[in-house]
Parts: sequence; C-alpha cells; structure tokens
Amino acid sequence: MRVALDPRQTTLTIAAMTAAGFALTLYVFYPGIMTFDALYIYKDMAKGTFGDWQSPVMIMLWSLVDPIAPGPGSLLLLTVALYWLAFAAVAITVARRSTALALVLPLLALSPPGFVFVGIIWRDVLFAVGWLLAAALVFAVADRCSKRRIAMQIIAFALLAFGVLLRPNALAAAPILAAYIFWPAHLPWKRAAILYVPAALTLFGLVQVIYYGVLGAQRQHPLHSIMVFDLGGISHFAKDNVFPGSWSKDETALITDSCYKPLAWDIYWTQEPCEFVMEHLEREKIFPSPALAEAWRRAIVSHPVAYLEHRATFMATFLAGADNMTMWTRDLDDASKIIFADNPRLMALKALHDALKPTPLFRAGTWLLLDLVVCWFAWRRRDTPAGAFALGTCGSAVVYVMTFFAVGVATDFRYAYWAVLAGLTGAVAVAAQRRTAL
Repeated sequence: MRVALDPRQTTLTIAAMTAAGFALTLYVFYPGIMTFDALYIYKDMAKGTFGDWQSPVMIMLWSLVDPIAPGPGSLLLLTVALYWLAFAAVAITVARRSTALALVLPLLALSPPGFVFVGIIWRDVLFAVGWLLAAALVFAVADRCSKRRIAMQIIAFALLAFGVLLRPNALAAAPILAAYIFWPAHLPWKRAAILYVPAALTLFGLVQVIYYGVLGAQRQHPLHSIMVFDLGGISHFAKDNVFPGSWSKDETALITDSCYKPLAWDIYWTQEPCEFVMEHLEREKIFPSPALAEAWRRAIVSHPVAYLEHRATFMATFLAGADNMTMWTRDLDDASKIIFADNPRLMALKALHDALKPTPLFRAGTWLLLDLVVCWFAWRRRDTPAGAFALGTCGSAVVYVMTFFAVGVATDFRYAYWAVLAGLTGAVAVAAQRRTAL
C-alpha cells in the first residue's frame, strides 16, 4: 500500500496521531502509577533530604514540577510529554524518506512493551524517554543549518547528562550516544572511540559534582548492594560463606544453600528467611564500611569461577527469565492487592500485558537482539543521518543492557526500557534509509 501525502499533510497527520497518543496515555494512566522506588523519592522530596541511593536529581526535578499536579501526576505529565515529543520528532524526520514508515512510528509508541511502562513512575522510564528525545532532536536537524543544529545539540547534551544523573550506571553507554549527538549526520567510529574515555570521565565527574557538591547528597552506598548480591552469589556457587563477620552454622547453611536467587539482591534485605544477612551487616556496621568492599574483592579473587557463574546466571535470568517483574501492579499499602483494581482502563491494559508477558515481547534479550541487528544494518549506513541515529541509539542500548552483567542487582524488565525505545525507533529509521537507497 502506497501512502500519498504531501510533507505538510504528513506533518499534520503525525502531529494529530501523537497528540491523540498523548491524550490516550493520560486517559489510561493519570495520575500515574506510584512504585515503592518513586514513593521513597517523593518522601525524601517532602522532607527536603537528598540521598544517592535513588537519584538526588530525580528528587530535585520532582520538587520543581510537583506544584503542577502534586503527587505522581506531575512526573507523569513530564514523562508522557517527552515520550510523545520524541516519537513525533523521529516520525517527522523519517517522513522525509518514507511516509508509510513515519506513520508507523506513533503506532509503535502504543505497542505494549513501550506503552505499558510510560505511565509508571520509575526513573528508568524517565531516563529512557529523555535519551530518546536527545537523539530525536539532533536527528531532526542533522542536515539543517548550523545554528539550528547547534541549539538542538546543546539541548540533547543536557538530556544526555540528565539521563546519566538519573542512572549513573549509564556511564558506559553514554559516550556512544554523545558521539552521535556530536556527529549526527555521520558517525565516525574512530573519532567516537577517541571520545569514549574522556566523555565517560567527564560525565563521571559531573555526577560527583552535582550529587555531592551542588545537592549535598548523603552517601548511602548504593554500590554496596552490588557487593552484597555478589557475595551471596559467590557463597552459593562456591559453597563457602564469603560474607565478612561472624555467622552461625545455620546462617551459613542458608547463605550457601538456600538464600540465593538470581532475581534480585534484596533477598538478603527484605525477604524471609534471609533478611538476617543485611540485618547482620548493618548491625555490625559492615554494610557502609570499607570492610565490605575488601571482602568483595577478596571473594572474587578467591572464587573467580563462582563469581562468573553467579553473574552469568543473573544475566541469563535478566535476558530471558519468565518471572522477571514487568508492569507494576502492587498496592503500596497491601502488596496482595492490585493497585488500580478500580480503574477499568488500566485493568484492560493489565489484561493485555498479562496475555503478552509470556511472549518474547517482554524479554530483555529480545530487545538486545533487535538492537544488535539494527546496529548491523546501520553500520554500513553510519555516514547517513538515519544510519547514525540508529547506530547511536541502538549501540548505546546494547552497551547499557550488557553493563548489567557486572552491576545488575535485579532482573526487572524496566532496566531494558531504553533498549525497547531504541529498537523501535532505530529499526524504523534504518529501514527508511535502506528503502531510500533501494
């Protein structure tokens, strides 16, 4: 089927579709689905305290927008606006090459792996839509005049930095997207490689300055959660309790034989019968101390195979696990209840989500594979704006997902959300470029 619209009609059609999508998203989700992570951030905001367990920048942002619609509504409005603006920008740009593919993009924005998360208040969602908008803005002006392009690049770099401040574990992926923002018309891989380390170090320094210098965030040792998870995994696979401190025989048996699950680190923090691990570490003041880091290093050196077994098991579960958490549905006051049981629109969305959850659509590995395929096709077209866009977004998504091999502590699908958005838009962009070439 051939779609025949002039450029103005196409732009108006895309604008109408995205405006309808924005309204539909608010109709379904408003005032937004509050999660435990979001609740902790909101409570810190109300108290005026900044900690680095969650992002202090998220606390600051929420405090700025909260008067618009107190509670989750303000952040929902921001997230949904960024989401649809990003898809609109990519669609209008793709329309220069293919009207049909451009009109597909707003429909893909409604596809379950993207849509069911956009109304949930998670910094992972805000991080992903922020990065998508950064890439979309420079994609739109890649072949435009330098004044317009530079203005969009400045905004894009700000969104890139904002994403890293929300999710510091994105440091390894950020230089790839930064290279694309710097060279949106073509992506020179040699220059990108030279830029990689300086960009990563600059962004790392920015996190330190903003978190601890500007905002004065309290150090809550979030990296130690990785160490606790790794110590639990090594203990399980090596059958040797490598946690520092003194443990009873029964506690050691639980740690080495029963506690470990590759789904999440908080088995050792909030879940019976193994919450005694964090209780012990906190009671003896081991958790915030250098002793935990030293025990972690010593355990990896002593049991490298067990460490790799643990990390490989975790990553396999993250990429392909059927029990990974996807859409948030729990009531914050009573986890046995569904949070939106009285909302028929969300219940209908939940029914669709539940039907599709067993499928590859809700597997992080599916989107990692899609991003790799897009990168394969985009590599030969990296000297074009569409190829550079696809390579910059999907390339950074591949690296971002793979960093969870070393730093992941939970297998929630939301951690792959950037890979979903990059895959949806990158695939259409490279397909449009390929169609033009043919």
